Amino acid sequence: MAARIPAEERLTNLVVALMATEIGLTKQQILDNVSGYRQRASAGTRSDALEKMFERDKEELRSLGVPIETIGDAADPNDLREARYRIPQAEYDLPSDIEFTPAELAVLRLAGSVWSAESASGDAQAGVRKIRALGIDGDEPIIGFAPRITAQDPAFAALQAAIEKSRVVSFDYLKPGEDAPRRRTIRPLALVDYEARWHVFGIDVTVDEDRTFLLGRIVGDVVTSSTTFDASLRDGAGERALSGLTRVAEANSALLEITPGTEAALRLGRRARPAAQGIVVPFVDLHILADELASYGPEVRVVEPSSLRDEVIARLRAVVAAHPEGTAL
Repeated sequence: MAARIPAEERLTNLVVALMATEIGLTKQQILDNVSGYRQRASAGTRSDALEKMFERDKEELRSLGVPIETIGDAADPNDLREARYRIPQAEYDLPSDIEFTPAELAVLRLAGSVWSAESASGDAQAGVRKIRALGIDGDEPIIGFAPRITAQDPAFAALQAAIEKSRVVSFDYLKPGEDAPRRRTIRPLALVDYEARWHVFGIDVTVDEDRTFLLGRIVGDVVTSSTTFDASLRDGAGERALSGLTRVAEANSALLEITPGTEAALRLGRRARPAAQGIVVPFVDLHILADELASYGPEVRVVEPSSLRDEVIARLRAVVAAHPEGTAL
């Protein structure tokens, strides 16, 4: 049975793949390597059905204003049997004389992440796509067909409302390795998206210090109190949060070996730097990175640190244990 990859996720993966290549990808390379097509191919979907799906996706993206370029044979440009496809980076670039401050980029990142297809006009969608070219990670969702706010982060709406009203909130927070969540009370100042995950930045009331919390680790409901705080505390909070997360990422890195042409290579490569033995990927949270790397299976191998390698192996062993021989994945 074909893997159930949502259409909007498949379209996002296709855009990421086509933006990640200068020479372009052939149709077969796309069907073999891009998530959404690859799973269906592995499950036995006929090649002609996959090709029709790709053609529909390609036309849908073009209708949204995504400039997919077709590169034919140099000797015979009309021969498209081995055509290559790409999204020219220049088509996404903003004029060179336009600059944004880190705070403005943080606002644009948040705005572009929370709009839905219904709320964004064609011009707005084109603008957000150009904003992506400023350096925001290519594996983040592209507006217009992959809205970012989902039930995976149920705490988002309550925190957003509390920030707008300058209200103190409390929630239970479960960190890796702890048996039970701890109650945290904060003055929420900003919601930021970093490494495609939402974080809330604020002042921990107990210690009166800045803290950043991953929304995915909030357990249960967020409780908004009647206690308010000075709204001016929110000024520059998003910039401070992103700067802090960036500093943490710069202090932590993983050396990885990646299989070329795979989903792992496409996604990890855009936030990595090359190394003699593979690529170096900065990270904020070892456990979150371990979750991601385990999802790529044999496409990636952790060289170091050993603590990350052990966490990835533990996750893979858990998957094997949960699916005894003969049990369908």
